[in-house]
Amino acid sequence: VYVLGRIRDALLCSVAADIISTVEFNSTGELLATGDKGGRVVVFQREQESKNQPHRRGEYNVYSTFQSHEPEFDYLKSLEIEEKINKIRWLPQQNAAYFLLSTNDKTVKLWKISERDKRPEGYNLKDEDGRIRDPATITTLRVPVVRPMDLMVEATPRRVFSNAHTYHINSISVNSDYETFMSTDDLRINLWNLEITNRSFNIVDIKPANMEELTEVITAAEFHPHQCNTFVYSSSKGSIRLCDMRASALCDNHSKFFEEPEDPSNRSFFSEIISSISDVKFSHSGRYLMTRDYLTVKVWDLNMESQPLETYQVHDYLRSKLCSLYENDCIFDKFECVWNGSDSVIMTGSYNNFFRMFDRNTKRDVTLEASRENSKPRAILKPRKVCVGGKRRKDEISVDSLDFSKKILHTAWHPYENIIAVAATNNLYIFQDKVN
Repeated sequence: VYVLGRIRDALLCSVAADIISTVEFNSTGELLATGDKGGRVVVFQREQESKNQPHRRGEYNVYSTFQSHEPEFDYLKSLEIEEKINKIRWLPQQNAAYFLLSTNDKTVKLWKISERDKRPEGYNLKDEDGRIRDPATITTLRVPVVRPMDLMVEATPRRVFSNAHTYHINSISVNSDYETFMSTDDLRINLWNLEITNRSFNIVDIKPANMEELTEVITAAEFHPHQCNTFVYSSSKGSIRLCDMRASALCDNHSKFFEEPEDPSNRSFFSEIISSISDVKFSHSGRYLMTRDYLTVKVWDLNMESQPLETYQVHDYLRSKLCSLYENDCIFDKFECVWNGSDSVIMTGSYNNFFRMFDRNTKRDVTLEASRENSKPRAILKPRKVCVGGKRRKDEISVDSLDFSKKILHTAWHPYENIIAVAATNNLYIFQDKVN
């Protein structure tokens, strides 16, 4: 029984380690990276278009897999540090190699991913297998040559940014100057130079002198896509603060404050929990902000702080289920949201492996499902509908039948094309527009 229990626990750990915890396209969309709870990063590369089928778009295949983080133990605080990858952010490509930042709860790492298809041969001082030769046996001078070899993709850690966060890192963001990035935990935001690992600058600190007076925490932060001095961070109270680093070194005083006044008629025990913002994203144009709370996605105009420009209901049918969602802890799930390349459509996840898309121009929305049953290659996804009561139609699913263990928290959208990546627990689905 003990052995069987150990085997079962090992299997459960293995399954849990495969759960995808972040998804991110690079700036060209040619690479797609995923991180999981086991600390691994898997990079997919898009195949080149086939000469035989020039109109067929390339598919994504595994390009590189590497262990980014290992489990650690903080002996001073007697705390285990999970290896789970919280966020991945790509750096713009400057040469033949690719660079990405990955982070767990405490440590950010800069990885270089490069290809090697040649190797040097004919050394004078060592054999082909690397062993040092006896100098007495060397009678001739050889000129080393470069030979072709099978393509090998190597991932090497170039920088490790550590020991700067007391609390868990929830987001990282690369600045538009491509020289700095910021890492954010529950109470502080640090600014790093990509070349310096032993020093960071604290730019936001909301920790009160007395922790009993703590009323909110930072949930996400992101740099402006074009203005290197501007960034935003969101809080568990549903507010967003825009800060300008030109104003002061410590940006505790925000430049703009975005918050929607609460409707007193909707006030309930769960109001504060469901108003907590789980994700904040600038539009590609830099004009708008998108935030995701538990039930809605909101789009804000940077020039209007009083109220959101647009509000989209993601799964309002769950409002009556908040009590049971609180009991099973699902109410604390952190859903992400993404823009398409033109900022005209937004996407976010839901339960039952559903994900939602909202067209900002036509005001139309659709619910789609990512599952093995209906996601065969080249199959067309059919819209899904949730029935809230009364008579259920044939193609609808009852709100009581939703599986809350199947949830889509992490999604990504190709920067230029209508290709999306959706992480459903330990499965990654890639969908694209129908190809004629």
